[in-house]
Amino acid sequence: MKAQLRALIDQGLTALRSAGTLPADLALPEFVIERPKERAHGDFSTNAAMLLAKATRSNPRALAQALVDALPPSEAIAKVEIAGPGFINFHLTPAAWQQQVRAIHAAGPAFGHNTSGGGRTVGVEYVSANPTGPLHVGHGRAGAIGDCIARVLAANGWNVKREFYYNDAGVQIENLARSVQARAKGLKPGDAGWPADAYNGDYIADVSAAYLRGDSVEVEGHVVAAKADADDLDAIRQFAVAYLRREQNADLAAFGVAFDVYFLESSLYADGKVEETVRELIAHGHTYEEGGALWLRTTAFGDDKDRVMRKSDGTYTYFVPDVAYHLSKWQRGYVRAITELGADHHGSLARVRAGLQALDCGIPAGYPDYVLHQMVTVMRGGEEVKLSKRAGSYLTLRDLIDEAGRDATRWFLIARKPDSQLVFDIDLARSQSNDNPVYYVQYAHARICSLLRQAGEKGHAFDAARGQAALHRLDDAPALELLRELSRFPEVVETAGATLEPHLVAQYLRELAQAFHGWYHASPVLVDDADLRDARLALALATRQVLANGLDLLGVSAPESM
Repeated sequence: MKAQLRALIDQGLTALRSAGTLPADLALPEFVIERPKERAHGDFSTNAAMLLAKATRSNPRALAQALVDALPPSEAIAKVEIAGPGFINFHLTPAAWQQQVRAIHAAGPAFGHNTSGGGRTVGVEYVSANPTGPLHVGHGRAGAIGDCIARVLAANGWNVKREFYYNDAGVQIENLARSVQARAKGLKPGDAGWPADAYNGDYIADVSAAYLRGDSVEVEGHVVAAKADADDLDAIRQFAVAYLRREQNADLAAFGVAFDVYFLESSLYADGKVEETVRELIAHGHTYEEGGALWLRTTAFGDDKDRVMRKSDGTYTYFVPDVAYHLSKWQRGYVRAITELGADHHGSLARVRAGLQALDCGIPAGYPDYVLHQMVTVMRGGEEVKLSKRAGSYLTLRDLIDEAGRDATRWFLIARKPDSQLVFDIDLARSQSNDNPVYYVQYAHARICSLLRQAGEKGHAFDAARGQAALHRLDDAPALELLRELSRFPEVVETAGATLEPHLVAQYLRELAQAFHGWYHASPVLVDDADLRDARLALALATRQVLANGLDLLGVSAPESM
């Protein structure tokens, strides 16, 4: 509807130019078309006249009236009003809303999608957990947010590459290897000789037992065989990382999350990319030495202080491989990069961006985009759930999926803005009630499927042509409200992609389900009047399609029965 109104306004502006009301060479401002907060103010409103009045130093209400008079006739517009300092408010006809049913039926699964991304490549990195243990609930929130961002961007016409960055180098991996080695030598947490920084979960015993058995692990096409030698720390390290990567991949598969690219931090060192990046930064004059350390002048690019790149002992600080890694994204053709992280990583963002700018290689300012998520508090029976026997100190993603189910887990972890704290109520997620948002939305989809089955059982075969011919019968208030909600879906998808906020889709689906349930109770569908019955079935099917499209963007199933 916005596109149709914009086309009408553009035609009106062309007419005003031809009439000399507007200068022929005037650069038209970027006016907006939006839905007013108050329904009494119309279905859509534009600030076009106000912006033009400012550019031409004209009276905005007078210019608004001239623009309204110049609009071509349209069957979609019932009334146009001028409000306040020059807003133009449009009231649409029922026919304008009814044609949404035809548009949805014609587009099917593609309804709501657009081509704003232009096929350009965007990399979306998320989860990126250290392969040192089972995924926790925070990783689950990262997985849900990142996967849904990727889905929404694909719906907006981007060529999306989903990426997992494995931090398989550093202190944590050393602690993992020594933890497994200690278990392999018969030690357990609390024993004398148990490493101080060891991982204490039962899963360490599982890794150790598999290593001592001489098991082989296949992960992403590579096979790592255990040597069963408790003294070979390097072999233990390789096996433990592969074993836990495989476990994490299995958890993510159970969560419906997959990746196109698995990138190893260790490859940046093995391929010389870290050293190459440092040489480039030195060559561009953005570094200096002080106190035996090599510093990057990040303050020149907006950071609050300069940062150490290479410590006096010759080792690199953690942000240096991050710069090399994001440089690789640019070199791999990612014109846009999005990194989803926990909020505790916010301190490193400015220095990574500064490092990329200091390379002077054409990377745009603000690359990459960051989406930060806050912590998740899991509740059951009114009490916080924190521990998992298998992990030792935290609740795992697999625990949550096993208790609440995949659909509810994904929905609840995506349903709020990423930078807001999230309380996950397991009891609510498992309940079959209207208070459970995922159940409420899925039930709307299942109810429509049930309608079709009932129609068949009663001998009322749906005639699509007759239904579309009778759409004018959908003129009661509940039907028009449902039609208005359906028309919003493309806008929601576009906004969710532009702001990287897929929770907007979840919010929309709940509002759509509410409009559908209200219409369903007010408007009996399987009536004797065939024209009215098929018109209402056509509306129900359009609603089912939009519900399915929206649930797919969240990675949540659309059940046919519940």
